[in-house]
Amino acid sequence: MTKITVSVFILTYNQEQFITQTIESVLMQQTDFAYQLVIGEDCSTDSTRQICENFASQYPNNIKLLPALDKNIGLIANYMRTIKECDGKYIAICDGDDYWIDKYKLQKQVDFLESNPDFSIVYTRVRKLFPNGEFKESVANTKGRTTNFDDLIFDNYIPSVTTLFKNIQNNQNQLPKWILKYPYGDWPTYLWTIKESGKIYFLDEVTAVYRVDIGESFKIRKKVSAIVKTDLLITKDILIDLNFAHKQKIVEEALIKRKISLMVRYNREGSYWRALKLFFYNLQYDLQQNAVTKMYFYSLYKSFK
Repeated sequence: MTKITVSVFILTYNQEQFITQTIESVLMQQTDFAYQLVIGEDCSTDSTRQICENFASQYPNNIKLLPALDKNIGLIANYMRTIKECDGKYIAICDGDDYWIDKYKLQKQVDFLESNPDFSIVYTRVRKLFPNGEFKESVANTKGRTTNFDDLIFDNYIPSVTTLFKNIQNNQNQLPKWILKYPYGDWPTYLWTIKESGKIYFLDEVTAVYRVDIGESFKIRKKVSAIVKTDLLITKDILIDLNFAHKQKIVEEALIKRKISLMVRYNREGSYWRALKLFFYNLQYDLQQNAVTKMYFYSLYKSFK
């Protein structure tokens, strides 16, 4: 059996208008190693499943289409079952409504990780595609070429469609079940991957297109406060997860900053009662009382202005 170097996992549900382009963008990859597509199709009600089956029959050595489901299980449950089926040394993500535009994407990223074993994740720029057909490239990276866990815990700056990361999953190191509580799993997966060691590298090239304002995660992203709150709750679970015990100090710092950020966001969105409750909570339990007070009243002022 051919050894798989990269598993590309694709999650898809009711994406008949996009899934062909997604799969073809992966199949166009030119590499000197073997890679597979692992497709998790979540009981679509359109022709998505049939399209995936057609590709799987044409490329049986490249595509691993997971068995059909009796009912829709949702994005994160589908994420967890699909990532478990990835056999490669590395994993790449390409959601069913996104696609790659660089046919050497995987080769470049694998070459880097193979030559730099102290790195565990590599990602690139992304081109955003808006519903009106307009393209816009992501802004310049402000994090630097090399980052690590202590940077990523504060902000998920990695576009999932561009990333390649080490597959560290095994019976003793499976992703934590608490991820199932949340609407997305990429950021917790990256943090899990580098919790012990491993740096992150930014490859300053555009390799993929991300479709904006569509997809399963779009609902939560319509309100910034919903994203901040979800990240805050994820940070709380990381804090109490013993696998991250050696990172307690930096995780606590990230948790405090997210509480302040959520308070500010509530004021900006006009949820003043929620902001006020969080303000008093932060004053009672956090050490950065001056920063909390300053940010609360400043955000309140800006919301009225």
